[in-house]
Amino acid sequence: MLIGNLGRDPDVQFLEGNIGVAKFPLATTETFKDRAGKLISQTEWHTVVLWRGLAELAQKYLHKGSLVYIEGRLRTRSWEDKEGNKKFATEVVGDNLIMLDKRTDGASHPHSSGTGDSIENFGTGDISSLNEPSQDLPF
Repeated sequence: MLIGNLGRDPDVQFLEGNIGVAKFPLATTETFKDRAGKLISQTEWHTVVLWRGLAELAQKYLHKGSLVYIEGRLRTRSWEDKEGNKKFATEVVGDNLIMLDKRTDGASHPHSSGTGDSIENFGTGDISSLNEPSQDLPF
């Protein structure tokens, strides 16, 4: 479970069979006091991958800076680069996404498509809990 802000707009691609996949960096920040009482903030970056309906939701509604709650699992991949060096990447494969940005009813979204679509008429089960506060959130 992660809560953080997108580092850039989602990169969305469609694979064979029109299967959507979105990828974006997510910044999570932990703030704590050290022994001297000084406030310390540490930011960690995660690569998030969303598939199918969640990828389409990300393409339509998420942008750089969006605050999101992501549930998922870790996946580590490995490959060899051009020089034959073994490389690794660990990604968060999202199973659930909740947008946490405050809604501004009546205001135009800076990245909206202008088609008049809204979250309520998106038409997928993946976002059914968006308008209901979750009891499981840690804040």
